[in-house]
Amino acid sequence: MAEAVEKKQPYRILSLDGGGAKGFYTLGVLAEIEGLIGCRLYEKFDLVFGTSTGAIIASMIALGMTVDEIHHNYKKYVPDIMRLKKAEHKSAKLAELAKQIYGDAKFDDVKTAVGIVTTKWVIERPMIFKGSIEQAHGRKGTFKPGFGVKIGDAVQASCSAFPFFSPTTVTTAAGDEVKLVDGGYCANNPTLYAIADATRALDLAHQDLRVVSVGVGVYPSPKQSMFSKMYWAQYLQSVQLLQKTLEINTQSMDQLRVILFKDVPTVRISDTFEQPEMATDLFEHDLSKLNVLRQRGRESFAKNEPQLKDLLV
Repeated sequence: MAEAVEKKQPYRILSLDGGGAKGFYTLGVLAEIEGLIGCRLYEKFDLVFGTSTGAIIASMIALGMTVDEIHHNYKKYVPDIMRLKKAEHKSAKLAELAKQIYGDAKFDDVKTAVGIVTTKWVIERPMIFKGSIEQAHGRKGTFKPGFGVKIGDAVQASCSAFPFFSPTTVTTAAGDEVKLVDGGYCANNPTLYAIADATRALDLAHQDLRVVSVGVGVYPSPKQSMFSKMYWAQYLQSVQLLQKTLEINTQSMDQLRVILFKDVPTVRISDTFEQPEMATDLFEHDLSKLNVLRQRGRESFAKNEPQLKDLLV
């Protein structure tokens, strides 16, 4: 009698874009995915990558939180951070959030593989915090989960969108002080980095991967006429420039993903909304508007539900 051939389980990747408060859209998508799979996301996904707001969500997923728990934290903390105008005030509030949510948790504590994307300020290169030595592309002899840095500090660094937030300096287990800014400057859409971990570090075949890549949606920009003072008009222009920079990065990374890994089964979720009433930006702090973004995320899931069932169920 021939021996039964063991079926290899696909390696499932969840990748989450940056986008500030627009992460509420991401949470809408993820709430529906969690309902689809009938378990916490860390139990289904083998690797979770995130940048900026995606890093906050990815880290909480990797620590075992439900999407409802993550949403509760977003409602509690995000509007308070985003309504502040000065960089030092935003960063101080973000640090407070990190302490409240993560405490002293380190990357040894994650329940699934994770990648938190940041950007080195001085040498202008990515620094990615990972939980497992299996994800290392080299220097395994000195590997420390998350470079020995606390999860909260790594997440704060990933969200430090200069000049709207102050840079974050972390100290690694090797004693190196590294100044970091928002991961969106190198990979606002971190899907390529996640696939690189799976195919290069873990040496997995393309056909064995299943990728879900979730963005934050694309929206009209608020009009400058909303602001009576010239200072706020200039501030809004700066925000729009940052958003445009991040969106170009996001689209470029996804275009490269399609070219380089077109044979990797992937569902990309990030719809464009053109209605004037959907105008918003990454510093949105109106909870009613943020709730609308979350609803739009749920609707975007519905459009992709058949493909997601094929990948995940």
